[in-house]
Amino acid sequence: MARKILVVDDSATEMAVMSSSLKAEGFDVLTASNSDEALTHLEQTTPDAIVLDVIMPGRNGFQLCRQIRNDERWSKVPIVLVTSKDQESDRFWGMKQGASDYITKPFAPASLVAAVRRFV
Repeated sequence: MARKILVVDDSATEMAVMSSSLKAEGFDVLTASNSDEALTHLEQTTPDAIVLDVIMPGRNGFQLCRQIRNDERWSKVPIVLVTSKDQESDRFWGMKQGASDYITKPFAPASLVAAVRRFV
């Protein structure tokens, strides 16, 4: 059975790159363009991992990561933050919110797949 990955990004281009990279490796991919859509998916199914953008309108990725970590239903789901925020303080803050890994954009699709594979 294919592992289910939830990809959350408000950029259609970035979402397409991440989704196609993961699908090509045999993952079943769910997508959400914002935090509210992501939470709707989570209410219906628990993915094996979440790939989460940080800079999004409304609730950003750091806030959503913290919210997921604080909910016992999803607290153990690995979260890979993928973002253009590349300062060391951003990485520190992301990990402090509960991220399992932190990848900066632009990224090689293989590095995203490798990060997800480490957790699922």
